[in-house]
Amino acid sequence: MNPAEHQAFLEARGEASQRVTLVGAVVNLLLSVLKLLVGWSAHSAALVADGIHSLSDLASDALVWFAARHASEAPDEEHPYGHGRFETAATLGLGILLGLVALGIVWDAVERAATGTTAVPGMLAVAAALISILAKEALYWYTIVVARRIRSEMLRANAWHHRSDAISSVVVLLGIIGAMAGWPYLDPLAAVIVGIMVAKIAWDLGWGAMRELVDEALDPEQVQHAKAVILSVDGVRSVHMLRTRRHGHQAAADVHVQVDPRLSVSEGHMISQAVEERLKAEVEAINDVTVHIDPEDDEQAPPCRDLPLRSQALARLETLWPDLADPHQIVLHYLSGKIDVDVEFTLDRCASPEDAATLREHLQAALADEPEFGRVRVLYQLKAPQ
Repeated sequence: MNPAEHQAFLEARGEASQRVTLVGAVVNLLLSVLKLLVGWSAHSAALVADGIHSLSDLASDALVWFAARHASEAPDEEHPYGHGRFETAATLGLGILLGLVALGIVWDAVERAATGTTAVPGMLAVAAALISILAKEALYWYTIVVARRIRSEMLRANAWHHRSDAISSVVVLLGIIGAMAGWPYLDPLAAVIVGIMVAKIAWDLGWGAMRELVDEALDPEQVQHAKAVILSVDGVRSVHMLRTRRHGHQAAADVHVQVDPRLSVSEGHMISQAVEERLKAEVEAINDVTVHIDPEDDEQAPPCRDLPLRSQALARLETLWPDLADPHQIVLHYLSGKIDVDVEFTLDRCASPEDAATLREHLQAALADEPEFGRVRVLYQLKAPQ
């Protein structure tokens, strides 16, 4: 997926998320008004608790809508990795909000039961609970289908929130029917159960968002799949230090890829591009990739970090090889904690194979007391390029 296609996908994804959230908000508004009015008039603590639960859904829908609107925006100077974390922040906020709602519901129900202020609801409360069950289950299926299509964990969480509302309304219905059958304490008990269910949802949402905010990696199966994809790229010898982190519905990856140590810079760059493109194409969650090309496994090989860079190394070689005529090219290879040197001449400098071998031995011997330098190779080409 090229950048233009990716941005178009993000925009379409954002529009779908906002549309689903708007439908959910309208339904939640109607249900909250219905359950609060009926619960208050029918003296049902469970139905009032469920109404408060639906009212809290309005706030959560506002958070989801806000996040969906901003998460679809393209990366900018202040958010170079995109706006996916808006979803994460909204999910965390939703979890905190639901936790507070759960605490309020349980507190009110326990207080009612402790003071004995319980009453028997009527058939109107039963009808309101049934309407809530049907409406919330319909919202669940509508939201989960869209969430799967656009790969949105935030919408998936909101869908399960709708499903939990439907289940809580079932509990409320059973509590109301039990109270009508002669067990009045079943109504506040149902309210407590609803509160506990809301608390469980709050924990799941909040904990999942917190794990993402602290840069949790992709699942082990996804990481192994990413590693297999990288190894399938022609020219890749091994993979190490593969790291991933989530941001919203997407993820970033950075990886060290080992290639032939004597490849050209341009070929190494080409391999890194191939790794990046293949990861984005074959690992669904990954949309940002950083590839570090290694000539050797730098977790195992001796480090080269203290060796002199090119200008210093060439100055040292000029001192060690004072009688060397100007070579066509000198190539430095930083490998195994030393600098291997390729010295290239035009073919007219090579009188015979014996002369070539003698020159190489002479150059190698001059480096005998220099621990920074390793093996010397002498190469020849037909003529210098024009």
